[in-house]
Order: sequence, then C-alpha cells, then structure tokens
Amino acid sequence: MRRRPHPTAALFTATLTLTAATSLAACGGGSDSDPDTLKVSFKQSTDNSVKVMDTYLADIKEQFEAKYPGKSVEFVPIKAADSEYYTKLQQMLRSPKTAPDLVYEDTFLINSDITSGYLTPLDPYLEKWADWDQFIDTAKAAARGEDGKTYGVPDGTDTRALWYDRAIFAKAGLPADWQPRTWDDVLSAARTIKEKVPDVTPLNVYTGKPMGEAATMQGFEMLLYGTAEGSGDSGAADPLYDNGSKKWITGSQPFKDALTFVETVYKESLGPEVSDALDPNFGTRVRGELLPEGRLGINLDGSWLPQDWLPGSGHQWPEWSDKLGLAAMPTQHGQAPGKVSMSGGWTWSIPDKAANKDLAFDFITTMQTKANAQKWYIANSGIAVRKDVAADPAYIAAQPGIEFFTDLVPATHYRPAYPAYPKVSVAIQEAMEAVTTGDLSVDEAAAAYDDTLRDVTDNQVTGSQPTES
Repeated sequence: MRRRPHPTAALFTATLTLTAATSLAACGGGSDSDPDTLKVSFKQSTDNSVKVMDTYLADIKEQFEAKYPGKSVEFVPIKAADSEYYTKLQQMLRSPKTAPDLVYEDTFLINSDITSGYLTPLDPYLEKWADWDQFIDTAKAAARGEDGKTYGVPDGTDTRALWYDRAIFAKAGLPADWQPRTWDDVLSAARTIKEKVPDVTPLNVYTGKPMGEAATMQGFEMLLYGTAEGSGDSGAADPLYDNGSKKWITGSQPFKDALTFVETVYKESLGPEVSDALDPNFGTRVRGELLPEGRLGINLDGSWLPQDWLPGSGHQWPEWSDKLGLAAMPTQHGQAPGKVSMSGGWTWSIPDKAANKDLAFDFITTMQTKANAQKWYIANSGIAVRKDVAADPAYIAAQPGIEFFTDLVPATHYRPAYPAYPKVSVAIQEAMEAVTTGDLSVDEAAAAYDDTLRDVTDNQVTGSQPTES
C-alpha cells in the first residue's frame, strides 16, 4: 500500500519559527499584563477590503469601554488564511507571555485546543449568565469538550448550498428555478454549461490542501454526508466517524463515491484549472471576481458569501440576489431527506493562560446581547444561534438568502470535532488533491487516506482492514 506523507502540527508550527519571537512577544498576557487592558485576538481577512469583523469589533470596543470606565480593549488581529490562522493561534496560546485574553476559535479546532489545555472552561461564568438559555443546543454542543464542560460562546453558525448564475443558466438553457435532485443532476448541469457557455467555469468544488478546511467541509463533506439516508437531526449514521464504537471509519464506499465526484469534476474539466483550484487564495477570487463578473456557473459554498458584497466591503454587489440563484445540495441518489448541508461556526474562548479572564467574559456578554448578536449575524451573513434573534422578523427580512440558509438547518450535519479531526481533515484534503491532479486513482487515494487515518488516530478505526500489497 502506498503511504502519503502527512503534514503534522509540528510541520505547520515550523512555518512560524522565524517570526514567533518578534510577532508574538508583544501580544500576550502574563503576570506583568495590565489588568485594565483586554487583549482580543481574531482572524482578520486577508482581503484588505473586507472589514466586517473589524467594524463590528470596533463598535463593541466603544460600547465596552463606555460600560467599564477605566478599562480599554486592545485588538491583536491575525491576518492569515484559515490554516495559518489556526497555527499562529495555537502558537500564541502556549505561553502566558503571548496568550491574549480572548480568542476566536473555529468549532472544528476547539476540541484539539481543549485537549491541549489551551482553553478555560466557562461553566462558572455561564451558570450566572441569563442569556445563555437563549442559545440553541446544537450551538452549545459545538463548544463542549469531551469532559462535558463548555469552552466557548458561539457567535453564529452557517450552512452550505449551491450558488448558481442565472444569466449563465439562461444561456445554457437550464431552468431559472434549478433544484437538482441527485449528484448526477449537478454534473449534468455543469456539462451543459461547458458545452453551451464555454467561456466560463461550469462548477467550483473546493479541493486540496491549499484550500484547507474549505476543501474538507464545503467540498468533500457536502458530498460524503449526502451518501447516507436521513438528515443530521434524524440520527442518521455518520459516514466519517462511528459514534457507537467511537472510531473513525476506513474502507468506506461512500468515501470513494465522494472522491469519484471530485475526480469527475476535474478530469472532465468541469471545474477551474487545477492550478487555480490549488491556489490558497482561490476562495477570495471566487467571491470577489468569478461570481460578480459572471464567470462561474455553479459554486458549492457557504451562507456567508454576501458579507463580501455589502456596501463598503470593496466588492460591493447589491445586485447579487437578482444575479444568483440558490439551490440545496442534493443527496447522492435523491434519497431522504433529499438535500444535505454542513454547519460549523466560531466561538469566543478564553485562553487558559489569559491574564484577564473575568474582563474577557464581560466582553463576551457585551458582544452577545440580543441587539449586538443580531447586528453580527446580519453583517456576517450568519445563521442565528440565539432563539430570540431567530424569531425576530427583522432578522429574517434583513438580507436575501438568510431564510433559505436558515431553512437548511434541519438537514444539516456537524463535523465530528474530536481532537483528531484537524489531522483527519488534512488527510481528506490530501486524498482530494491526489484525485484532482490525477496523481492517484480513487482507490489509491482512499487507501492512502485509510493508512493515514490509522496513523493520526492511533489506529482508532473501524471498517475494512488493509490488504497486503
């Protein structure tokens, strides 16, 4: 069996060695930290024109400093692509000299940071915070560790679906109210676009290691979780992780089926050029160029895209809701419930080595009032996780698409965000990249994934055993 090398966390961390001493030393907590200064670290967009988070936090800072006279907020933004952000954040969390007081955590990584001892359990704070009862259970669970304690306050969730260009569909003779029933319907539409509108990219499915979790979640898992029967809320079997045995699944035909879809997109030239697809900035190009310029027929992507098109974003596109249609991603063969989505989201967490933990939680509660949470969901094109906001007609009416993406929640799935998941995700990206470039067949890429899976989970796997080669 061919074994593909696996990039470990140590390899990712190595990229920071040259800059750690200078870029991190000035941003931490520690015993000499100012008890009146709160340091808040978050992911800043690599696109300088996108200031959604910066603008929102500036408003919260103003409210917070007015509410707590004598206290000040210092932002420690990390401008980086997703995978680099996670690595830099973990580097900061390791030492009291560099740990900020509050950090923005992706739910897929939070259990890894919990296991590493980087985060503070928030239960003593949450027990005294009346607003915690407003948060939906699935969002609370996303920030809960295997020890049953809660390590973050979620600031929204998301869902994923198919975005399609109405003008391209009209030129191709495809329906204006397109709703594919199966994977074959999606591929058929892409083939029609390739034939009838040859100067555009028919279909984008994110792939490969440079795209990081976008490849895993927007791409592969939107396929893999559509192979099973039943929705996320129905208790359908998870095709990636066996909850009964608490082991990761190997030898999976659904895994191969999802890889085959990816292989087909790139083998038939239905997707972007491979060099473009493997550009880590390709997601920015999709949102900022290909979709607004009418050069992409179908895009498998997330609910948050409109934040890039709001006034003042640098990519203003007020016509997007007229130019683009939305369709649910179908299940593989049209089996129940007929559509599939994946959900994730981010949380605000307090590092274990933070110097000002009480002040940090005060900042969280300032961010998470009903009014401020609703403002953030709308600005970020997010899905509400507060029940009172979700029930507010002003939230539903605030932006085109919010109702569509919120309605996908009953059919959504959540990643098995256990400590091994970040490494499992990289292994998925490797398999995707191998079939995208044609370096490996589907069977070879799936076998390499199984081999890597055994390594990164300490052989905590179930399913078909490897064959001798």
